[in-house]
Amino acid sequence: MQCIFCKVESSSSVSVEHIVPESLWNTKHVLPHGVVCDTCNNYFAREIEKPFLDSAAIKQLRFLEGIPNKRGRIPAASAILMPKFPAAITRDLKGDGPMIVDVSEEAIAHLMNSSGGTLLLPMGGRQPDDRVISRFLAKMAIEAMAYRLLSSDGGVDYIAIEAQLDPLRRFARRGEPKNWPHHARRIYPADSKVAGKGDNVLQTVHEFDFLVTEHNEWYFVFALFGLELVINMGGAEIEGYVAWLVRNEGASPLYQGKNARPNDN
Repeated sequence: MQCIFCKVESSSSVSVEHIVPESLWNTKHVLPHGVVCDTCNNYFAREIEKPFLDSAAIKQLRFLEGIPNKRGRIPAASAILMPKFPAAITRDLKGDGPMIVDVSEEAIAHLMNSSGGTLLLPMGGRQPDDRVISRFLAKMAIEAMAYRLLSSDGGVDYIAIEAQLDPLRRFARRGEPKNWPHHARRIYPADSKVAGKGDNVLQTVHEFDFLVTEHNEWYFVFALFGLELVINMGGAEIEGYVAWLVRNEGASPLYQGKNARPNDN
């Protein structure tokens, strides 16, 4: 077996690879050991996933939505104790315990000498850099394709040797070329709910699929709490996807064509 990224012999590797990180509530889309070698697995966790997950916007999102890391802890959120004191808020996994606010001694002194204070929880926060997002998408795109072919005889081997994937593979693993654009837009509110079985109401955390255009362009489409992120798997350009959106009146590939729901038409 070859690693689908570095192409070294990987049969002895012991790591499984989460296509979407565990810290974004992914327990389903997992590649078995050997598909991605231990070296590449560790590299992606350290150099690709961590910068994405540690960005202010993603940490704030995970706090608000109660998404734990692999150790079962929800990231702390940055806040401001008015008028100027930085604070950190932590919460437990069940969400029914008190939130704990960590502030400086100066802030405590201010509270003791005043009638109270207002705690502001900034929304949003700094987004991951474009390059971080693009490499994150490139890594997931190749892994998602391998996942689709797990049950096909020789499917994973095909992903490892397919020359047309080499530029995207090199960008994910080595950061070359320097720039590989992606497309980003919101397709539904982050707190949007959908009907589940019975009386259950569900929230979509993440979803992904592929788009193959009439020009045989392959795009990987990923949505995180309604933020759609798209990368071209065949080259460092995104104009073809923008043109596809125009032709399809802004429909998302995640909810169009084969994915269209009965009430979408």
